Amino acid sequence: MQPAAAPRGEIAQFFDALCGNVERVIQGKAEAIRLALVCLIAEGHLLVQDVPGVGKTTLAKAIARSIGGSYHRIQFTPDLLPSDVTGVSVWNRATSEFEFRRGGVFANIVLADEINRASPKTQAALLEAMEERQVTVDARTYRLARPFVVIATQNPVELEGTYPLPEAQLDRFLLRLPIGYPSREAEMRLLASQGAAPLRPEDLEPVATADDVLAAARAAASVHVASALQGYIVDLVDRTRRHADLVLGVSPRGALALQRASRAFAASEGRDYVIPDDVKRLCHVVLAHRVILEPEAVLRGTSANDVLDSVLASTPVPRAAG
Repeated sequence: MQPAAAPRGEIAQFFDALCGNVERVIQGKAEAIRLALVCLIAEGHLLVQDVPGVGKTTLAKAIARSIGGSYHRIQFTPDLLPSDVTGVSVWNRATSEFEFRRGGVFANIVLADEINRASPKTQAALLEAMEERQVTVDARTYRLARPFVVIATQNPVELEGTYPLPEAQLDRFLLRLPIGYPSREAEMRLLASQGAAPLRPEDLEPVATADDVLAAARAAASVHVASALQGYIVDLVDRTRRHADLVLGVSPRGALALQRASRAFAASEGRDYVIPDDVKRLCHVVLAHRVILEPEAVLRGTSANDVLDSVLASTPVPRAAG
């Protein structure tokens, strides 16, 4: 049986408990942690992309530890095989038949560390799992347990020996999230704590269960989105498709992703309805990795976030009735 949907107030408390637990090992990054947990409640996949040493892997491991459930880490390397990710059928001499041995993708939380270091063939092994929550091996389909969330990390600076994720795979990630450098105060605290026994993600105790995540996800999926606000989302993505600086705009999957993330964010705030500020707050992290810039725009130094800024500025925001 599926867990019943949790009341909105309980979701906010559950969300705050998760935030507090993760912040025990990552200081000064409340916004990044909050958005990562919004992705979790939306049952979406998260791509954490930033420079080395800012806590990408720590964030992923802390989230996995905080919710309990099953957790697998897959270190993506050039020699990693698709069967290492999905699993393989092997011959059992005792029973004289093939048996399926599950790969690392069979877990509630899968940490795909340095995902862009694996070959495109191995990266593609995740596509079916991420989109359909299932794995097909030797014409047999195996369902994945819920919740199923892939938290992938990648370094956008060091490109030697890496394989950029194709657009089809980037589109499967609900959010692409930068961590950023800590504030001066947070970095001072970090330096002051050096020498003491550090609290590691492995030391965290779970503050929730996989069933709690499912209950929160079911409640978030029922958060109300007014038709005028749905029209606002459609107008935003439509303007990206007609923007002069873009080769490729946001797909219908991107519009659905923005609505799903906005519902989860509203639920985390204890609301049962989405407001325009929710959409605007999530627009960049949900849509920026789904567009492709014109070469001329890249030469001018224009970024996907710049384009989305202009789209937000030129799209009328729906007003409350009355």
